[in-house]
This record gives sequence, C-alpha cells and structure tokens, in this order.
Amino acid sequence: MRKFLGLIVFGMIIAIASAAIAAQPLSVAYPPANHKTIADRIFLIGTAPPTGQVSVNGNQISRSAAGHFAPTFPLQLGENVFNLRYENQEVTIKVRRESNQPQVPAGLAFAKDSLTPKVDVASLPGEYICFGAIAPANALVAVKLAGVTIPLKARSQVELPDNKSVLLGENSPIQKGSSEQYQGCAKTPENSSESKVEKIDLGLPVFELTMNDKTISQQGTGKISILSPAELEVAEVTADPGVARTGASTDFSRMTPLPKGTRATVIGREGEWIRLDYGAWIKASEVRIVKDTLPVRSIIRSARSRQVSGWTEILFPLETPVPVTVQEGERTFTLTLYNTTAQTDIIRLDDDPVISRLVWQQISPLQVQYTFNLKSAQQWGYKLRYEGTTLVLSLKHPPVRSGKMPASQEKPLSGIKILLDPGHGGPEDSGGVGPTGYREKTVALIVSKLVREELVNRGANVVMTRVEDVDLDLPPRVEMIQKEEPAIAISIHYNALPDNGDAINTKGVGAFWFHPQAHSLGMFLHNYLVAKLNRPSYGVFWNNLAMTRPAVAPSVLMELGFMINPEEFEWIVNPTEQQKLASAIAQGITEWFASVK
Repeated sequence: MRKFLGLIVFGMIIAIASAAIAAQPLSVAYPPANHKTIADRIFLIGTAPPTGQVSVNGNQISRSAAGHFAPTFPLQLGENVFNLRYENQEVTIKVRRESNQPQVPAGLAFAKDSLTPKVDVASLPGEYICFGAIAPANALVAVKLAGVTIPLKARSQVELPDNKSVLLGENSPIQKGSSEQYQGCAKTPENSSESKVEKIDLGLPVFELTMNDKTISQQGTGKISILSPAELEVAEVTADPGVARTGASTDFSRMTPLPKGTRATVIGREGEWIRLDYGAWIKASEVRIVKDTLPVRSIIRSARSRQVSGWTEILFPLETPVPVTVQEGERTFTLTLYNTTAQTDIIRLDDDPVISRLVWQQISPLQVQYTFNLKSAQQWGYKLRYEGTTLVLSLKHPPVRSGKMPASQEKPLSGIKILLDPGHGGPEDSGGVGPTGYREKTVALIVSKLVREELVNRGANVVMTRVEDVDLDLPPRVEMIQKEEPAIAISIHYNALPDNGDAINTKGVGAFWFHPQAHSLGMFLHNYLVAKLNRPSYGVFWNNLAMTRPAVAPSVLMELGFMINPEEFEWIVNPTEQQKLASAIAQGITEWFASVK
C-alpha cells in the first residue's frame, strides 16, 4: 500500500511539473514592441516550453534543450512582421528598418540636410575648407563664397564599417559608386593684409546645382570665417579633466585628457568644438576664453620628484599650464609638454620605487618630451594635475603585499584593495536580456558578490560600486575608482550584440582594456577563465569604455558570456556555474598578482 501511495505521489509530481512546463508561455524578450533599427537583419530572442515546435512566419526554428531560441532574419526597409507560434500560442513582433542614408532626389534638388559644413567654421589663413552635397548623378555642382566659385566633383567613396563591426568579426571597407556624392575644397587666402589685422567673415556659402540647362541655388547653414593670427583667443580648460579629441565630434578618438587649468591658443572652430594649437579639439562648454591674445608659450627649467603616500610625484614648474599627452610603453612612461621650450640644466630624481631613470629631450621647437624608464613592466596608475602653473605627474607605487605571496599562502591578497563594479542596475539600466527576460544587471550583481566573497577570503579589501539593484550612472562609478585608488578595478558584465549580430553562434568570455597598464590584467583573466572553465573565447579588445578609461589603476571590463545565446544563457543563470566562475575570477586575480614583476 505504501509503495502504491508513493507511486501516486510521484505521478502527481510529474503531472504538476508537466503542467508547469505546458503553462510556460511563448515569449519574446528581444526586440521590444515596435522596435526601430538601421541594421539589415535582426535576431529574435525568446523561449517556449522545450517540447513541441516554434515557428516564425510558418517556418520551424531551432531551439536549445531548455526551449530558448535566437534566430536571425533579414530586414527589408520599412515594416517587417514576424509571427511566432507555439501550439495555440502566437506572438507578433513588428520591426521597422530605417535607412541611414540620405534620400537622393530624383529632380533638380539637393538631398535634405546634405549640404556641408552644417555648422559655423572658422580657420586660420591658408587652410583648406571643404564643402559637400548630395545631388542627382551627372549634375554640375558648385559653391559660391565671397565672390569665388568652388566646383564640387562627384566622387566614389569607401565607406568604413562602424567601430562595432569588430565585435561582429567584420571590418572590411565597402566601395561605393556613389556618383551622387559631391565634394570640393578651397584654400583660404594666406597672405591677405586684412587677415593679419582682424577676423574676416566670409558669410554663408551658396550651393548651385545645374541639370539640363536649369540651375537652382540653396544657401548653406554654416558660416565661414578666417581668423586673424594676430588676435587669436586663448582657451582655459574648466572641466576636470577636459576631453581632448582628434576631431570636431564625439565620433573622433580621445586623446590624453587635459588637466583643469590647461591653456592653449584657439586656432579654429567648428560648431560647438574648438581646435587647440597642439592639434586637439575640445568642446566649447569645457573651456573658457581668457582675455589674452598672446600665443600660449612657456619655458621650463628644473624639475624634481618627491614621494607621497603610495605615489611618486614629479613637478614641472611652468610659466603657464600647457597641453600635455601621455604614452605608456613596455617599461616606459612618456610625457610630452606642448608649447614649451627647455632651459633645463638640472633635474632631481632620487632612488624611487617606480622610476629607474629619466631621459628628456626637446623633440621640436615647442615640444619637450620626458621618458621615464620604469623598474617594472607593470604600471599601476598615474594622475595629472596643475597646482597653479606647476604640472604634477603622479606615478603609482606597486601595491604593498604581505610577504612574497606563495600559492600556498592562506591570505595571498592581504593588503590589496580591489574595486568591483557590477554592471548596469536599477529600472532605467537593466543591460542585456536573456531569452526568459532575465536581466544582465541581476546576474552581474550576483556574480560580483560571489567574487567579493572569494577575494575577501583571500585577504583582499574589496570595494563595490553597488550592492543593490539601484540606478548608478557611469560618472559616479568612475569617480569611485578615482577616489578609492584601488590596486585594480574590474567591471563585471554579460554580453549582447548589435541587431545585425549572430546570437546563436556568438558566445564566450571577452576582456576589454584601454590603458596599456591594464592589458596584462585583461589578457591574463581572459585566458585564465577560458582555460579553467573550458569556456569559448570571444576575444580581448582595446576599447574606449567609461569603465576602462580611469588611469589611476589598471581597469578592465569583463564580459563573462552572452545573455542572448540560448545555450550559453543556461550556463550564465546556473548557480553552480556562477560559483565556479566567481572562484575562477578570484583565483585568476590572485595568480595575476603573483605573476607581475
């Protein structure tokens, strides 16, 4: 009788479990309703009970053993409708693909918003100013400016792939015929006597288009001016620090940030961007114009070093705060001062925990370069600031550890401060999403706490940017790294892809770094996790990310798997695997510290 009752109970359990699976609805976690994209394809991330079949627009799709799916479908311009069906359940997803290319008019007209420059441009005499337009093929296009006619010619173009294409394993330029793209440049007057006295406003360019003996004119929106070399403005950086870039938009690469107080002569403007005399661009909102028409120039004589808690500071007294750039090498740290001329006869540099020796030279009439040869290949962080007109470069000392930290030591990370940053958080920033709707922010926090526990057990002092599901923007996270000055900083994330990615076949561990001092840590952790956990490798990337940019410590961002991959998702949400991952991360950090010299 007891055996019979046991069979009944067992049967009831199986029935309840089967009913739960059957009740699990067909759902799509991505894309959201009425999604818009410029991608030429889209993946559908979702789940349904593992038994039975799921079809999209009548065609069966493959799924993981747990019932998850992530097929990719091509997109036509305009609205695309996907009907997903599982037994008697149905979900309809609409995706609108929009064009990112301006529409070329069929008649006698310029394409909307195609005339460039679109913003006001100011340059020095003798520099090129370029114009562009999109118009029908086989037309005659010209620009009239200040009584001068500048012909624009049809040009075939090479379209470079978006930066994110590297994340998709694609990076090939596309040759475009594009006979509708018209471009031309003209040099501003170089030796005009007027240009030496005051700024000249050339006004708005007028674009002319001629086809079939008919001509139309359209005024541009960007006013053109020529600056007076005798009355150039001086900009002082008010941001802390100022973001210097290689060109006049956020699309251009970052250069070494400029310490607050830096001064440079303004030699050009383009909309909201200011061009500085040493070659960088900066937003006008990050500087103020000072009443000084003299070009920014400085002499430098002596320099000296001093040691403060955990840092070596090198002081460079200057007449005015000048722009600087930094370059990190294998065992070198190079600082370049611009608009500076040396009158140096003596520099004091005592025996130091970081620096073995210093070499300096005047590499051009207005550039002085200081190369610090370092005692260790691993660099631990640096800071730049101005104290009045004195530039202070701070180089971080290696972390102080207890003993030589053999592998058998019970607390091998004693004395080491480590910052962990669980990615995303709060209702506004949930990060990537898995097939069931499970969010990246949740698993990132779970694993970060497990890593913290493992690191603390090894003696580390662990600081976390968040310990709850709260909104936390990137600037406060970065500020915490700057304030805490940890030995290393690691941001914990899980991966996704742009719409045109392959969610089924892309998986694995990825590491991202920005400053060379973080490369060793990122590469080591990536290789360690791949080997230790037998996980696929997504790759190691140099990447301009907010959480990799802090220079005060080696800072890396780890992508520990793909939320959108149906099979890898099961590994990501498995508590046993989460614990294994946390242990491997902590042990990898421990072994990296033991390996650096």
